[in-house]
This record gives sequence, C-alpha cells and structure tokens, in this order.
Amino acid sequence: MSRLSETERERIAARFDRHLEVGLHHGAQLAVFVDGELAIDLAGGVTGPSDGGDGDGGPEPTTSSQRHVLFSCTKPYAAVTLHTLVDEGKLAYDDRVVDHWPAFADEGSEKAEITVRQVLSHTAGLPRSPLDARPDRWPDWEDCIEAIEDLEPTFPPGERAAYHSLTFGWLVGELVRRVSGDPIEEAAAKRVFEPLGMTETGIGLREDEPDDVATLVGFEAFDRCRDPGEGLGDHRLVAEPFNEESVHRSVVPAANGIGTARDMARFYACLANGGELEGTRILSAETVDALTTLEAETDEDGTLSRPSRFALGVWKGDTPADPFGSLTPPRVFGHAGLGSSVGWADPETNVAFAYVTNGVREGSFEHVTRVRELADAVRLARR
Repeated sequence: MSRLSETERERIAARFDRHLEVGLHHGAQLAVFVDGELAIDLAGGVTGPSDGGDGDGGPEPTTSSQRHVLFSCTKPYAAVTLHTLVDEGKLAYDDRVVDHWPAFADEGSEKAEITVRQVLSHTAGLPRSPLDARPDRWPDWEDCIEAIEDLEPTFPPGERAAYHSLTFGWLVGELVRRVSGDPIEEAAAKRVFEPLGMTETGIGLREDEPDDVATLVGFEAFDRCRDPGEGLGDHRLVAEPFNEESVHRSVVPAANGIGTARDMARFYACLANGGELEGTRILSAETVDALTTLEAETDEDGTLSRPSRFALGVWKGDTPADPFGSLTPPRVFGHAGLGSSVGWADPETNVAFAYVTNGVREGSFEHVTRVRELADAVRLARR
C-alpha cells in the first residue's frame, strides 16, 4: 500500500489548488507514485486561456488524461530508449558516435572523438545549432540531421558541461535510429511507452492522433495575482511555436514530448525501482545505475548559466537551482521542462513525482519555487 494518509493527500491537493487559484497557470496535473503504486493523481484548471483561438468555444477542464507539451521532460524518454540498446549490447557508452553514424563527423576530426557518454552527459561540445530558432525546419528529420552533421564543436568534447537544449534530442534520436533501425518516436513507443502502459505519451503526435494538446501560455514575471489571460510576456516567444500543430507533429526528442503527469510518474516509478514496474522490466538494474550516476557537474553551465549536475540523460539533485525540492538529496534524479513541468525519482524512498502545467513561468526562480513547494510537500508526507 502507498504510505500517504488521506490527510497528507488533502494537504498536497490544497497546495496544488492554490497554484491555480493565484494564477500560476491555467491548468495542471500532479501525479505521485509511492512504492510502485499511484498515490496521487490530481488535475485542475483548464486547457488554455479563454482566447486560446482554437475556435471551439473556449478551453476545456483539465483532466488527468489531458495531454500537454512536456518540453525538456522529453529528454529522459529519448535517453532511456538509447539505454535499452546498451542493455542489448548494441552499443556502449564509450563508443564514438561516428562509429554508428559515419556521416556525423570526418574521421580524424575533433568532432569524430565525441562519444555516446558525452552526448548523454551534455559534454559533447554541441550545445547549440542553427535549428534552435527554426521551428519551421523541425518537421523535416533529415534536414535536422544534416544540420547536426554540419555542426562543429564550440569547445573540445568532454572538456566542460553545457546543456544541449535541443541538439541532445537529434543526437540521441539519430543514434537510436542508426543502431535499432527504428525512428526514435517508434523506438521509444516500443521500448518504453507501451511496455510501461504510458498510453497517453509520445514524442510528437502521429498522423492518426487528434491535436488536442493543452494550449501553452508564457507569463510575465511576478504576475501571480493578475488575470492570467493578460499575462503573456517574454516566454510567449518560446511557448508560441509549441502551440503550432506542425511542431506537435514533428519529432523533436529533446522538447516536444506530448503526454501527461500520470504517465511521467509511471516512468520515474519504474526507474526508482531499478528499471521494473508491475512486473515489466525495461532496463537492467545495472543500466539504471549507469543512467543515474553523476557524470559531469559545473558551477556555471555553459548554456543555463547556473550550477548543473548531469548523469546520462537525467539531471541530478543537490544543486541550489534544481527543481526537485529544497535541499534535494544527491541521489534524486529527473528533469524539468521549460518553466512548466518537472518529473523526478527518489530511489531510496521509492517515490516518483510528476507535475505538468500549461503555464510557462520564469524558470530559475518562479518555476523552481512553484515545483519545489509541491515536491517538498510530497517528500515531507512520505517521511
């Protein structure tokens, strides 16, 4: 049985509701697994602003099955897909990328020395690309891959950590395609989502799926007490492309996962339990250990300009800026998505947490404050 009392659940639900009441976002979901069981499954608010422009008379109530854009919470899904290939002996962490993807680099070049481990730990030296500001190019996978092949490292591979905000996804995704023979969206579905029963999650939308994704809103800083319908600010420029159907239907393995908090919590519950959930194993315990072991850390991330600690596809806790809770134990691992969502696992307490919203808030303070409040409430309830 999950060890959360009804009083504790009500206390957590009250905090969840408060975020909606003060206008931190239009809608949200919170899901928590404890000891492999779904202990909390909350949804509230609506799917977007009243002027969302969807032409159907306005937003709908947010339910636990409402799909959202997950931004960088997508990265661990792509990474775990690659880790399943390591489990099968089809590649190794210290393989050079070029050995599986010959067009990636010219033999003898600095770029040719980039390893799978460096890609997964954000130390490959390819943190940015011309694709980052070109969502019009994202629907064309081959075009994106050619752009990555043309990219040159901005610092020597393995020299320092710099978050690969979008390039991570094309690097991992093409490696998966080259090694498994399946496009990353299909490989992730076969190897991760379907085995774990993550029926509401995918990397992008397929042609036969309706575009019923919640509408994202970028809020101005510190407008918590204002009408959120008037809160579009700087983050709008980032959020806007992710409201386009063309982006929803693209394959961007670093940023356009479509899914729910309930599915994300299932994913982290599996990893918290050593790669197995409800009798289904997607990774060996040894590979989960490799996935979640600290690989690179820096006091000044070359992209995020803050302290970062990277394992092989997930962030590690125990930094002043991590979104996993106050004074997070170093063992905690997970990932956040652009000022909107976060998922994490604590293997020692066997807790998995996912919080997904359609409100993009200033990431280094507002979003971290928002998600830490709920994470702390869950962590205290579990003690």
